[in-house]
Formats: sequence, structure tokens, C-alpha cells
Amino acid sequence: MPRTNRILVIVTSSGEYEKVGYRTGLWLGELTHFYDVAEQAGFDVTIASIQGGPVPLDPESLAHTVLGDLGTDKRYTDRLFMDRLKDTVAVPQVDVDDYDAIYLTGGHGVMFDFHQSEALETLIARFYETGRIVSAVCHGPCGLLDVTLSSGEPLVKGRKVTGFSWREEELAQRAHAVPYSLEDRLKELGASYSTADKPFDVHIVEDDRLITGQNPRSAKAVAEAVVRNLG
Repeated sequence: MPRTNRILVIVTSSGEYEKVGYRTGLWLGELTHFYDVAEQAGFDVTIASIQGGPVPLDPESLAHTVLGDLGTDKRYTDRLFMDRLKDTVAVPQVDVDDYDAIYLTGGHGVMFDFHQSEALETLIARFYETGRIVSAVCHGPCGLLDVTLSSGEPLVKGRKVTGFSWREEELAQRAHAVPYSLEDRLKELGASYSTADKPFDVHIVEDDRLITGQNPRSAKAVAEAVVRNLG
């Protein structure tokens, strides 16, 4: 597999909780923390979304206390960077051969459009089965739920993974608003799911070419693992 020095980042196109109407979208830091590490390591990053076009931002990810974490505020005030979220490529238009790895961001929006996208499921399966890295953080592993490999088995079956925990949903006061428990879905598919000792602490899991992070604070560590695995 020829090296491309390019990483594909997937973000949500969904800006609203379907049951309660709260606004949601991409958790901005889960993009910027990963992007900063990848860029510093010399990788080009392409941002794609489920529908293409503009990307909704979760308003809570823009709160002052959150935005200042790990330099997200600098990206937010960088118009050239933020303009990249105005016109993203659509997932069906992506060619796997152009990239070394795929990274699935979170934000609650992904719960409503990631695992419902056959195009994304097919893309992820191709990344994995062609020897590329598949990574995700927080709610990003929602995109792994319906990914089936050519063997007929779920991608996550028998794999060590993590993702936003049900306890974290409760503490974030979103347990009533989300359509399912990501933690439970992963376990039901046969994944070996783990969490940090304390909610919202950094926690990542590496299982061969599958790399997952538990929550927004884990995005930088996921990026570092991806870069390290790419050599």
C-alpha cells in the first residue's frame, strides 16, 4: 500500500437531537486536537461529512471553558481553518486509496447520522480491509456499529474498544436525549469495551489498526496513536 501522508476526518451533518430538538453537531475540539497533531506530524487532512457542505457545531463545544482547551480557540478564530467547515466533501465522494487512515470525530450529532450511513460503513470496511488505520473518539465509534467485514462479522466483534460511556451521558445530562447507549451497542456486538477509572479522564484503546478514544479529552491521544502507528 503506497503511503499518501493524508488522513481522512469524518464529521457529522446532523445539528439537532431528533427526540428533544436540542442543538448539537460536531464537538469542535475533537477535530482541532486531532488536526493539530496530524498537521504537526506532516500529514494533510481532508474533512468530509455525511452529506457534504456546511458542518453544524455543537454550541456546548464553543463555551469559553471548553474552547480554550489545547488551542481550540486559536482554530476557532482562524477564518481559513473554519471556512473548511463551510464546504466539506460528502462521504460517497471519497476514495480510500487517497488516505492512510480514517478518523471519526464525535459530538452527539453523529449518533443520528453515522451508523445510518451505508456509504460510511462501506468506506470504513474498505479502510480496514486494505490495511489502513481506523480511528474514532467519543461518539465517533457510532460509525463502527454497522460496519461488517467481508467475512460477515462486525468490525468490532472481539475487538478492544472504548467510546463515550453511559455514565458520561448521565453526567452530561443527555441520557434522556440520545437514541441509544453507545456503550451497550458496542458490548452487544461482541466488543471488549473499557473506560477510564473516572468519567471524562483520557482513555484510548489500541487493537491492531483499530484505535478508539473515550471522550473529547482523548482526541489528542488518539491522534498521537494514529501518527505513531503510521510511522
